[in-house]
Amino acid sequence: MSVAIVDRDARMVATTGDASRLTLARSAAKPFQAIPLVKDGVVDRFDVSDAELALACASHSSERRQVRAVAGWLDRMGFEETDLACGAHAPLATSFAVPPIGDDDDPDIQPASPSPLASNCSGKHAGMLGLARVCGWDPSDYHAIGHPVQERMKSVFADYTGVEPAGIIETVDGCGVSAFGAPLDRLAVAFARLITRDDPSAKTVVRAMTDVPEYVAGERRSCTEVMREYPGGVVAKVGAEGVYGAAVVDRGLGVAIKVEDGSAAAGMVALVAVLDALNLGASSRARLKAFARMPITNTRGEAVGMIEPRGAIAFV
Repeated sequence: MSVAIVDRDARMVATTGDASRLTLARSAAKPFQAIPLVKDGVVDRFDVSDAELALACASHSSERRQVRAVAGWLDRMGFEETDLACGAHAPLATSFAVPPIGDDDDPDIQPASPSPLASNCSGKHAGMLGLARVCGWDPSDYHAIGHPVQERMKSVFADYTGVEPAGIIETVDGCGVSAFGAPLDRLAVAFARLITRDDPSAKTVVRAMTDVPEYVAGERRSCTEVMREYPGGVVAKVGAEGVYGAAVVDRGLGVAIKVEDGSAAAGMVALVAVLDALNLGASSRARLKAFARMPITNTRGEAVGMIEPRGAIAFV
């Protein structure tokens, strides 16, 4: 595992592993991809709510309330589900909620059937369609590398990481849009800047994520539960393949994590361990205990192992 923790001046605070390893941010880039929605007028033109803006940052669980919100947003912009370029998949709650979604009585948090609208990235895609419309760009192929929507979002990601746009790794993400990559420590810099820059657009994105964290992930998902446990104090965003980005607001710190084997569960455990190392006492918090140590089960439901933190980060 590699971890980079930096301060508001991009100085390394603590690290382990290879803090300079090139890393695809995957969905951890979504808060930065959402900034142009505020800055370029999508939020104002289409009266985008905090919940909808949070969904633009989300890897959501396909909860029915989340899917309804994306559908309403698309409708106000004059788009339909068929305009979404993301595919369908099983709800993330079935794999990443702790404990898994079961017999909850609230129908709003029950997963919707797989569809592009219920894709965990549907909010991001809705935002991209809105950006194309506001900027006068052809919305067809909005997801393709080189489209003005993707170039605009890459420019923001580059600005926040401090990497020149030409130096940003770019490939196709799981939902079809551009996946951006940079050294891990520069992803940490981006999260530090997200909470410390005097940028009203970034502040709006952070407020949406922290005010309605249930739309950033979902019930019993790590991003949501971390932000509920530290209301307004921690911003957290998971990425695929064991990536996590976070920011500790009152200290101006940015955190970036990459688990070498891509384990999503290990990334959750690592985030709690890092927050503990920063003396936030994460593993003692009621909401986060389930993420501090996670059992490995076989197909019979038997516990055959445990994912738990080992070693320590080194403070500089």
